[in-house]
Amino acid sequence: MAGRDRDKRDRDKRDAGRRESNAPAGEDPEGAEERRRRRAQFLRELNEAKELRARVQPRRARAARMRQQMRMRTFRW
Repeated sequence: MAGRDRDKRDRDKRDAGRRESNAPAGEDPEGAEERRRRRAQFLRELNEAKELRARVQPRRARAARMRQQMRMRTFRW
């Protein structure tokens, strides 16, 4: 029983922290701008890593492209 109470307290603390940090978007434009900048940087690096992998492992990259094409052909709306 004591373990469940402790878990509930921990969960309540985490939820309280989330409520405090979830400010409306209009109040913290610098935070949102920084987040978008970091996300754009991450996506650029991810694409660069994918291109590098495709160059280093052409057979595996070709197989992945073929699998993706097959998925797109068999996808139904």
